[in-house]
Amino acid sequence: MAAVLALPLTQGAQAATPVTTAATPATINADDDNPFRWMELDGLRADFQHMCPAGRCVGFWSLVLTDDIAQHKFEGGKFFVYAPATGEFSFFFDTDIAVRTVDHPDQVRLVDTEFMRSHPRVEVRYGDPGHPGRARVVASATTLM
Repeated sequence: MAAVLALPLTQGAQAATPVTTAATPATINADDDNPFRWMELDGLRADFQHMCPAGRCVGFWSLVLTDDIAQHKFEGGKFFVYAPATGEFSFFFDTDIAVRTVDHPDQVRLVDTEFMRSHPRVEVRYGDPGHPGRARVVASATTLM
């Protein structure tokens, strides 16, 4: 996970080229170091990915929408990460940039952050981030204790 935190997360960061597990060497065990294996996922799945920002390659785990959820039609809103217990927002990881909202389901990517670890339930919602209570819950990750 330290590799993800070492990636540049600023708006001026150079874009990275993601490479999904299908293109990674067969020696990678999909269960190794998965920080989400202790979570109950609804509408999300763990995904291991490689990226090479500025020529330095790293691998990291993230959560993405399941294929059946991502295929739904979404119009008129934005995706955002929300912790209903505290009313706090988090961010998505868009290539190598942290963004608060995304427009398309294939852009939903959550990384293992302090926010994810410190909230028992995190939801991906779709709608107006200015009115999170009215937004539709698309997916959730709940920490199992």
